[in-house]
Amino acid sequence: MFQEAPIYRQLIAERGDVPAQVRGEAERIARDLQRVMPPMRVSAPVAAERAWSGAHGASAAPALPPGAQLG
Repeated sequence: MFQEAPIYRQLIAERGDVPAQVRGEAERIARDLQRVMPPMRVSAPVAAERAWSGAHGASAAPALPPGAQLG
């Protein structure tokens, strides 16, 4: 995409391929994080997850899951 643009080639010649360097660092950090902090496995039903995330409306109070009662 940008590789064909003359200004891009000039910037790479002057400064190095910064986007590629950043991408490489981001991938390395992601691998390190997965090693020390494996992804969590969540088994909550999608409906309950939506209720807790407030997907049912933009109210100030958190949504209650189906069947929950206020005390």
